[in-house]
Amino acid sequence: MTEVPTTRRNPLRTAPNLLTVMRICLAPFLVAAILENRFSLAFALFIAAGLSDALDGLLARMLKQRTSLGQYLDPIADKLLLSTLFLVLMYKGLMPTTVTVLVFGRDVGILLVAAVLYAVVGRREFGPSIFGKANTVAQVAAVAFVLLHQLTTAKWVVILRLVALDATVGLTIVSGLHYAWMIASHRSSAQTNPPGAN
Repeated sequence: MTEVPTTRRNPLRTAPNLLTVMRICLAPFLVAAILENRFSLAFALFIAAGLSDALDGLLARMLKQRTSLGQYLDPIADKLLLSTLFLVLMYKGLMPTTVTVLVFGRDVGILLVAAVLYAVVGRREFGPSIFGKANTVAQVAAVAFVLLHQLTTAKWVVILRLVALDATVGLTIVSGLHYAWMIASHRSSAQTNPPGAN
């Protein structure tokens, strides 16, 4: 009896992952729009990127197309887009340097500690914490209101811009400390219960 070969779907061809790739591709257009002071276009592209982020998660659940690639690709796309925008907006003098340095310092610190932990005790999975998710929302809001502030100086925009920037600073520090605690906890438990121990 011969086995019927099964074809495996290319994970990049699923609708959620295609949307994620599209979001990555929006980054250079967003950067160009900001550098050319075309803030209406930049704001529209940023909203489109945000909608694609919400839509890819919804489609992944509705169509049952969650993939391992998507679980890694989605946060990478978010970080790439946000990090690029923070840098470009800082370069244009629109994003406070302190905020940008804190955001990058937190991410680099987490990556370095996680890399050291991986080298010492092997692979460890860290799901997104509530503080990390809140920090991402604050960063998105900060970028959105910084861009919107270039289109209107309405009082509510000015206030929400300041609130979003302050929230980004606070949540960046809190989420960074929380991730450091999570990493330290995993390391201590790994040392107490090494792989293979019963």
